[in-house]
Amino acid sequence: MLKPVSTSHANKALLSERINKLSKALSDGVYERERTIKMCLLAALSGESVFLLGPPGIAKSLIAKRLIQAFEDSSYFEYLMTRFSTPEEVFGPLSIQELKDNGKYVRLTQGYLPTSQVVFLDEIWKAGPAILNTLLTVVNEKTFKNGSEVERVPMRLLISASNELPDEDSGLDALYDRMLVRIFVDRIQNKHNFRSMLTVGTPQEVQLPEGLAITDDEYHQWLKALEEIPLDERTFDKLYTLKTMIEESPEAQKLGDEEMYVSDRRWKKAVKLLKASAFFNGRDSINPLDLLLLEDCLWNSPGSRDVVRQIIRDFALNYTFDQREVELQINSCREDLSEIQTELNEQLSMALSHEVASGLLKKSGMSYNLSAAKLYKVGVIGNLVKLVLLQSNMSVSDVDKGDTKWVYVPKNDLEKLIKDGAGDIFGYVNQKSQVTKLRFDLDADERLVIKDLANRSVLVGLATDTALKADVHEGWVSRCAEVGQQVKDMEHHLRRVSSDFHGALPHNFLDQDILLGMESGLQTITEQVEAFSLECENTVARVNALAEYFS
Repeated sequence: MLKPVSTSHANKALLSERINKLSKALSDGVYERERTIKMCLLAALSGESVFLLGPPGIAKSLIAKRLIQAFEDSSYFEYLMTRFSTPEEVFGPLSIQELKDNGKYVRLTQGYLPTSQVVFLDEIWKAGPAILNTLLTVVNEKTFKNGSEVERVPMRLLISASNELPDEDSGLDALYDRMLVRIFVDRIQNKHNFRSMLTVGTPQEVQLPEGLAITDDEYHQWLKALEEIPLDERTFDKLYTLKTMIEESPEAQKLGDEEMYVSDRRWKKAVKLLKASAFFNGRDSINPLDLLLLEDCLWNSPGSRDVVRQIIRDFALNYTFDQREVELQINSCREDLSEIQTELNEQLSMALSHEVASGLLKKSGMSYNLSAAKLYKVGVIGNLVKLVLLQSNMSVSDVDKGDTKWVYVPKNDLEKLIKDGAGDIFGYVNQKSQVTKLRFDLDADERLVIKDLANRSVLVGLATDTALKADVHEGWVSRCAEVGQQVKDMEHHLRRVSSDFHGALPHNFLDQDILLGMESGLQTITEQVEAFSLECENTVARVNALAEYFS
């Protein structure tokens, strides 16, 4: 009788650590096959089958022999298929005694596939229909019909291998579809690993540390526990996004439906693998990182494998944690602020007009009606007009630090400067009583601008009683508040997804390179939001304070 599985946080962490140690021990000395062994182990722990595609002589059978050691007291069956292979060689010979005594066709299955827990079938597509049809039932139902009896098959992992894919119209699609995990195994590429393979070699067996091998009770408890992990709404949405990306990819459409086809059965099996990844990483829910494992589940051919791998990478860097959506939100918010700023500039800036000369001695120039300007005093100096800076800036004078809000300049001097279209006049910055030189010019639309310390042009508006309409200003303030809330939501969302990402690390079944790329991408988008948040705060503060600036 099985004991209930403990679900405490400590036990989950211990299980994750144990599986990590187990996969590392099984991979010891198997050069450039670590990821393959991890995925085979995950397939075994979720009751799914594996197909290894690759040329002969690259340790495919070694991988299977290593996996048998993951289980205590387990049995192993290995067979190299040929077109001459018979069912007796795979499922066991017929019992002559049973046939003589009872007239029944019963196989002696002990030591053959029907009684083995880990099975390796090499060159699987070379087998005949009698073997493959029976194998389909074994894989699908985990049962074997032996005479009139239906026997349970204890197979935890089937690893099949070939240097080719099943031929079209061979009738093997159903069996191939049931091999959820598909991995291309290549020759050793790294020079150091190649030398080690030649000089050190790779033992078929490893000595596992005490307590790592999986018992029968544990295995069945864990399979039952996987069923309790839900496919929540967030995971489903991410999974459907990935499905849509694959189906709508231009590269996938070029290959056609046959090469890119993913059956409903395969998607359902994939979800089981995701649940296993969550469980054996010590979690009680699927994390978006788990979906990256589907790179080894959704391809049918070498061409589709490349397409799926490319889509999975795009999904990892842009969609797993809503990275692209946040980028789009930043752009949308920036456009909203830009639209408000454009409206503000159009309504409040000082667009000069050309003054036509009306006499021989009168010079033509620029003009602007200053008659409605409110007049101010700084100390004892009066007859000053107030020019409000409409854009963020680095300050227009070194007498003040930070964003300049407004300047006071003598009205008469401003009239002369406007006539000339550009020039320097002395005035006062914000509340400072120290006089300073201010530089003015015109922009391309002949609007008056003041130069800040970085020599950037900043539009100015003239303070009058009617310059800033209350209803218009309220509309800008309201829209700015909406943008500000969106930025806060983005910051909150990034904090949450960053926690989700780091909370799923270390991940027992994913390579470090993709995780490092994702971490870098999340950091980049976080920095973009932080920079935009500061930019947004400055703009929103300026818009909110316009009534004060124009007072």
